[in-house]
Amino acid sequence: MDRLANQRWLRVAMVFAIVYPVVGILFAALANPSASNEMRVTWRLAAWLACIAAFAAHLGYEHFRLRNSPPRAASHVSVAVASGAFALAVWINVHAHWSASSHQSPLAPLALVVFPVVTGAPAFVVALVAVVVLDRARRSS
Repeated sequence: MDRLANQRWLRVAMVFAIVYPVVGILFAALANPSASNEMRVTWRLAAWLACIAAFAAHLGYEHFRLRNSPPRAASHVSVAVASGAFALAVWINVHAHWSASSHQSPLAPLALVVFPVVTGAPAFVVALVAVVVLDRARRSS
């Protein structure tokens, strides 16, 4: 039974790990041809909101459906965020190689390490605080 639960959270985490870079790539594609800076900002904001909604949905699933402890739920959600950031970094490197543009940064491979750390660690803290607050609110009511 425990192994099945482990597989379930991992499958869900990998689905969300795909959602984050797809949202980023899709909304960036929509923002690039926009004529005005206001439209680019709007598309970027929409991407952030979509990712926040995905984060909240995943956190809700971990907390309410799987009934994981706050540290476990936070670690599962942060694994998804960090994995999604890694996938986005891979996309950036592959896209730079395919496009053969003169704007290829020699630092792009560094994103493979930096993106997961810079997104995963804060995601863990935010998720942990959110689940602890949800847990206390549920217990007090």
